[in-house]
Amino acid sequence: MTVRVLISDKMDPRAAAIFRERGIEVDEIAGQTPDELKAIIGNYDGLAIRSATKVTKALLDAADNLKVVGRAGIGVDNVDIPAATARGVVVMNTPFGNSITTAEHAIALMFALARQLPEADASTQAGKWEKNRFMGVEVTGKTLGLIGCGNIGSIVATRALGLKMRVAAFDPFLTPERAVELGVDKAELDELLRRADFITLHTPLTDQTRNILSRENLAKTKPGVRIINCARGGLIDEQALKEALDSGHVAGAALDVFVTEPATASPLFGTPNFISTPHLGASTSEAQVNVAIQVAEQIADYLLLSGVTNAVNMPSLSAEEAPRLKPYMALAEKLGKLAGQILGEDVRAVSVEVEGAAAQLNQKPITGAVLAGLMGTYSQTVNMVNAPFLAKERGLDVREVRHDREGDYHTLVAVEVGTSKGPVRVAGTLFGNKAPRLVELFGVEVEAELQGTMIYIVNTDTPGFIGRLGTALGEAGINIATFNLGRREALGEAVALIAVDGDVPVEVVARLAKLEGVRDVVPLRF
Repeated sequence: MTVRVLISDKMDPRAAAIFRERGIEVDEIAGQTPDELKAIIGNYDGLAIRSATKVTKALLDAADNLKVVGRAGIGVDNVDIPAATARGVVVMNTPFGNSITTAEHAIALMFALARQLPEADASTQAGKWEKNRFMGVEVTGKTLGLIGCGNIGSIVATRALGLKMRVAAFDPFLTPERAVELGVDKAELDELLRRADFITLHTPLTDQTRNILSRENLAKTKPGVRIINCARGGLIDEQALKEALDSGHVAGAALDVFVTEPATASPLFGTPNFISTPHLGASTSEAQVNVAIQVAEQIADYLLLSGVTNAVNMPSLSAEEAPRLKPYMALAEKLGKLAGQILGEDVRAVSVEVEGAAAQLNQKPITGAVLAGLMGTYSQTVNMVNAPFLAKERGLDVREVRHDREGDYHTLVAVEVGTSKGPVRVAGTLFGNKAPRLVELFGVEVEAELQGTMIYIVNTDTPGFIGRLGTALGEAGINIATFNLGRREALGEAVALIAVDGDVPVEVVARLAKLEGVRDVVPLRF
């Protein structure tokens, strides 16, 4: 089947070349209106974007075949992540392709602020020679405050330390060990605001970080502080920053990003000691090439090999891991589908256990596959991407358990489902490391392939039952392909999994339910 990708923003031509080299059809159509894009998006399996394309819920609703959106760059503010997740669309970014470029831009703006370079340049080119007007400050020995010390922030830290600056970092996710490794002081926000001579922001825009430099927090900063933002618009209260610049409390500010972009107007424009650039953080030839190559390789790996790299809405799964995990994910999905079809909506919690060889693998995709099979009972559009989202939406408690031991089987995946009547468990293994087999069904040992159309029957173990069951199916014109049996004890509860050719009509299910000794009948599809 042909795989197709649309590149909807201007991107380095090497991205399209990578898709074509890997046998993927690609169209490069930039500058479309939302309606024009919506009219064609249904033709594509993948979408590669920069910042211009807005991947809205309306666009996603029209993208019937879309499986992945790849953002060439770090910011995914232009993608409706919840809507994409609900639709089962993977959203990827390329957080490392423009890291150095953005970090260098922050350092460049810091120097420009320290030495008033834009004003000095404008004055000199206007024929003035105002040597005494532009009295700068050194960065050596000053304290740089990092708000955010992730990938880009840590690069800024190493550059600043090379300039003989002291570095304080506020980042809830920065461990003390990582701070020591980088050579920075881990600080609370108030401490950073009080100490820093320069503040630079390197954090995503979230509900927690929006206006992190608010009017209140700007007032807490050291008088004469200089502020740089090359991260995201909305991290700083722009009106409050203007007032702090006008009062002289903030000695200078440099913004590469704004709340509204393109920023054709801003309260900060024209303010003394303010520098602005038009979102140039990633704008170097090297970065443009890097992010284009990375997004193309990531999208291609996902569409062709099921590899997931730098996804923001599902666990990563390398292209090397995917082939090893594929049979386990197939087994896990079948186990989830089996439990979901039998239990219906009486599901309160899910525990996914891996044992033996399975315990050596990345468990997240296995859990995702279990949930995809289980949640398929409630949604026909469920997949590994949106299954965890749907489980959370339904309030399911999902747990993962890993056992390094090897039990009766070389490898085992077990799914325990909490119900209103208590927990029940199904488990399976792989024959030859590739063929999924059910080995336990609700406490009963049973060996069965899970494929095609099957009938699940719980009955009292009595002589003659199998004969009566076979006769009933024969009279209904249903051919038995395989017959798998298990029981708890002689003359106790027994379980049958019967694979049949063709469908099982509702009236046949009703007839089987009336057989003597039958307690439950459920038709299954795999």
